[in-house]
Amino acid sequence: MEHRVAKLTIREVARAAGVSVGTVSRVLNDNATVQPEIRRTVQKAIADLGYSPNAVAQSMRIRSTHTIGCVIREINISQLAAFVRAAHDVLDEAGFSLLISNSEGRREREFELLSRLARRRTDGVMIGPYTPITGDFENFLRDLDTPIVIVDRDQPDWADAVMADHAHGMRLATGHLLDLGHRRIALLTGDAGLYPARERLRGFHEAYASRGLSADPSLIHAMSFLPAAGFRFTSAMLGQRDPPTAVISGGIDMLSGVLRAIRARGFAIPGDISVIASGHSELAELFSPAIAVITWDQAEVGRIAAGMLLDRVRKLATDKPRHVLLPAEFVIRPSVGPVPSKDFAGPASVARDERCP
Repeated sequence: MEHRVAKLTIREVARAAGVSVGTVSRVLNDNATVQPEIRRTVQKAIADLGYSPNAVAQSMRIRSTHTIGCVIREINISQLAAFVRAAHDVLDEAGFSLLISNSEGRREREFELLSRLARRRTDGVMIGPYTPITGDFENFLRDLDTPIVIVDRDQPDWADAVMADHAHGMRLATGHLLDLGHRRIALLTGDAGLYPARERLRGFHEAYASRGLSADPSLIHAMSFLPAAGFRFTSAMLGQRDPPTAVISGGIDMLSGVLRAIRARGFAIPGDISVIASGHSELAELFSPAIAVITWDQAEVGRIAAGMLLDRVRKLATDKPRHVLLPAEFVIRPSVGPVPSKDFAGPASVARDERCP
């Protein structure tokens, strides 16, 4: 009997149901043209015989594997995990599987993973590349010949995209610091060629300009989103004769590096320096004092990105690319305080730290 099930073919299902092989194929492929009564007859024959279609062969016939690829920098970043979970739920409900790959922030790794997904004939790809999509990278994406949704990036402009309004969130956060008296505000963010960094820089400068002020360019570091860069830049600035009175961590994974540098230098938060992070995280919420954040709904990003990709796969979307901008907000927490007094000459936290276990 086991041997019989293994050799079962679609022809035998058609014979048992009293229909053509083509009708069985249309039922298996969920074709809407099959009449409900015939569909039930075929489904009963499939169940009675224990027939299981060859998924590989079926995908070749219908040119669909019901899989979606997702390339992100690092799955263990909590904000990105929220994105992945939400996207997975949307795709799973539609009968699609999600293949997740970590790019580790390396350009060559992004190319490799995308090529691999193309060879597996995924029906679409979601990607938030760590490097700007220009030149050969853009040509490479076009050659993939598969629907693509870009996550928190605005290039290439011919692809669907879901983005957060980083400029608005940054304007709110920077404006709040300026209104508290801060003038020497440090901003750490990624490569200005990438949408999130470029928009954060724009919002930062607009907040200054709207108050008739200008930022100190020596306190702006737009080079990397990584925690190590956050540590390095923050430590260097806090070692200056005239250190910043506030720092904005403009990357969802930079906060840990910033906080390590502040602790290593013996500065107190917010007594010596105010701190603002980008993106909600357990670290920001549970740190003492809790860290103020510029935040947006990463789960909603995942849901929208997955829905847009399904529309492309199902041919439900227009040819015109769709760009969705999600709002960002500023959540005030105890890590932000007034600017230190003018006679501030270094960290005031040493004595306090000595009293703390």
